[in-house]
Amino acid sequence: MENGFRSHSSDGALWRVVQVHASAPAKPVLGAPCNGCGVCCLAEPCPLGVLITRKRRGACAALCWRDADARYACGAMSEPRSVLPTGLRWIAPLLVRLARRWIAAGIGCDAAVEAAPPQ
Repeated sequence: MENGFRSHSSDGALWRVVQVHASAPAKPVLGAPCNGCGVCCLAEPCPLGVLITRKRRGACAALCWRDADARYACGAMSEPRSVLPTGLRWIAPLLVRLARRWIAAGIGCDAAVEAAPPQ
């Protein structure tokens, strides 16, 4: 159900394979509206993802696949209570506002990674 994609950053980092859901849309070009492809979050967590999941490498643990929409979504925005530790779930409304700002929701794709199907 997943497709493997190679991705690398524009800073010359090595290629690595990330697993992308087979129904996920293709990665948009830099600056285009986000379409929920998930490539950026599957390659590495953003600073907010690191903060809430304590994971620095690999796919962001806060990333959620949404079958109904056939796209990925940031759990900090779509399911904030589920990505927070039990004792901090009361800050979920604040996390949603913070997440929108920190991940630049609605601004456009800022993932400087190239995605290519495996050869």
